[in-house]
Parts: sequence; structure tokens; C-alpha cells
Amino acid sequence: MDAETGNGLVTDVCLKRKVRNYVGLVKENQPPYEIYVKEKAILNDQHERAYTALNIALSGDEGKKKGDKVDVARGWMCQNFYDVRTFGAVMSTGVNCGQVRGPIQLTFARSIDPVISSEHSITRMAVTTEKEAEKQGGDNRTMGRKFTIPYGLYRAYGFVSAPLAIQTGFSEEDLALFWEALQSMFEHDRSAARGLMSAQRLIIFEHASLMGNKPAQELFDRVKVIRKDNDKDLPARDFSAYTVTLDGKEIGEFKTVVSV
Repeated sequence: MDAETGNGLVTDVCLKRKVRNYVGLVKENQPPYEIYVKEKAILNDQHERAYTALNIALSGDEGKKKGDKVDVARGWMCQNFYDVRTFGAVMSTGVNCGQVRGPIQLTFARSIDPVISSEHSITRMAVTTEKEAEKQGGDNRTMGRKFTIPYGLYRAYGFVSAPLAIQTGFSEEDLALFWEALQSMFEHDRSAARGLMSAQRLIIFEHASLMGNKPAQELFDRVKVIRKDNDKDLPARDFSAYTVTLDGKEIGEFKTVVSV
């Protein structure tokens, strides 16, 4: 939460996590769509896999010293792990697979209007250990808290670098999968606290040249999110309270591709 404005923030790490989870689910975590940063992963073990697959011997610190092999190992990691060739990764820890600058970067998502979180007390009618049960005299319960936001519409910006995509091997098929993940990533990531989260609009500016035709900010300024006049002084409680426009025209479809 931004204390100065009351606006809510969703980190880029959170958004990338949702994309990773979706791709791992759809592609069953199989090459070339394995996920490098995933739950309970041991990253250095993944680095060792690269050296093993490439028949590069490892003994002691040898993996760190093989500078001439790092590029090859980095290429293997990009080829096999979707999130490495998409978002990049620092893989120079332990067995050295180098560093990758990913072609896709996301900003923090900021709420359009200020939001206020609500705190809820929850009770679990069970305890974890025998000691806790004895302490409560058999009244086995665990108290906790959940925080929710009644409603918030968040706007995030993303960037795709064609030159970096060439370096990592990020393909048109990978990009199509990324768009799909942005649209559907909340459908299989439900919880009591965020059960109704969903993506509403995806606006893509497609450049005709490798280095881009116009500055990103000029393009982003063409998209406006406006509160409707009805009950404007009341807190928004659903997406229908807003209008999303591109160049002054309302956008009704989820995905809009604009050539620039």
C-alpha cells in the first residue's frame, strides 16, 4: 500500500509468479517450457543439469572456472526454461550459468483509485502440536487473520524487447503463451482472499521495427481509465464502474492489438 496516496500496489514479482504458475500448469513443466523459479526449487541443481546435459565435467569449483562454457550453459537454460528466456535470471551462483536479461519486464500494478484493506479474524478448530492442545486444555483452536480489499482496479505496464528476445531465443509462440497466461492466470489460482481476481483488458502495441517506432510512454498515454459519472463519489465495487478507452474510443474486448 502506498501510504501517501492510499493506492494499492501489486508487485511485478507477483505477476510473474502467476505467469510461471500458469505456464507450468499448461505445459506440465516439460522442456522447453520448464519453470526455473518454482516452489521448493533448488536453483543450483538446475545449473548442474545444464552442465550434465552438455557433458561438461564438474568437480569442486570447476563449474565456476569454466568461463568458456558459461555461454553454452546459459543457452541451454534459455532453451529449456520458459521463465529464463522470458524474464531473465541471475544464474551465476554455485555452478555458473551466467546471467540473462529477459525480453519481458513488468511494472508494479497500481490501483486506479485509493483502496482500503479490511482485516478479518479467522479460527481453525485444530492445533498443530500436542503441546498446544495441552496449553488450551482441549479447546483446540488456532486464531489467524486475513486481509481483503473490497474492490480495486489495477493497471500495470509491460515491455517486450525484440533485441533481447533474439538473444534468449524467446519466440512468437512464447509471446502468444505469455498473452494467454495474462488472460487466464487467475482462473487456476483462487483463494478465499483473492477468489474473484481477474484480468479485464490487455492492450498490445505492436511495432513495425526491431527497435520500436514510438516511445512507450507516448503509447501508454493513449489509454485512459475513467470512473463513470454515476455514483462517482462512492467507492467502486466492480469493473462496470470504469470505462477504458483507447484514443477516446471505449474498448469492449479483452485483447486489443494496435499497430504503431
